[in-house]
Amino acid sequence: MGDPKKPRKKYERPYKPWSRQFLEESNRLAGEYGLRNKRELLRMAYLARKYRRIARQLIANPEEAEKEIEPILRKLKRLGVLSEDATLDDMLDLSVEQFLERRLQTIVWRKGFAKTPYMARQLITHGHIRINGRRIRQPGYLVTLDEEDKIECTHPSCLEQEVSS
Repeated sequence: MGDPKKPRKKYERPYKPWSRQFLEESNRLAGEYGLRNKRELLRMAYLARKYRRIARQLIANPEEAEKEIEPILRKLKRLGVLSEDATLDDMLDLSVEQFLERRLQTIVWRKGFAKTPYMARQLITHGHIRINGRRIRQPGYLVTLDEEDKIECTHPSCLEQEVSS
C-alpha cells in the first residue's frame, strides 16, 4: 500500500506526444467532448487500455478467466460501456469514445440540459447538476446506467426548459 498523501497517476503519457496523428485525434476528441486538457483524455484512454489488457490476459489463461471475468463484465455493463449480452471478446473492442460518452459532462449535454459540452461543464462545476439529490461537481464522473435517468438540473435555464416542454 502506498503513502496516502502521494496519490498515483491515473493516466499514462503517450510515447510520441508531438506526433501529428496523436495531436489531430486528441484535439478532435477534446473539442467534441469539451475536455479541459489532454490529461482528461489520457485518463479515459488509460481506462480503455486497462480493460483491453485485462481481457487479453484472461483470454491467454482460460482457467483463470472463469473466476475473474464475471465481476469485470458486470462493472462495465453497469457503467454502460458494454451491452448486456457482451462477452470477453467485446472487451477487446473498448475505445476511448465509449468511456467519454459515460462522463457526466457528456450525458448532461446529450440530455439537453446544456447547449454545448462546455456549458455542461460549467453547470456541473457550479453545482447545478444533481444525481439522486446529490450534487456532483466533477465533470469526469462516470455515470452508471441506474443513475442516468436520475440526473436533474437546478439551474433556472434548465427549469424554464422543462416548464416549456
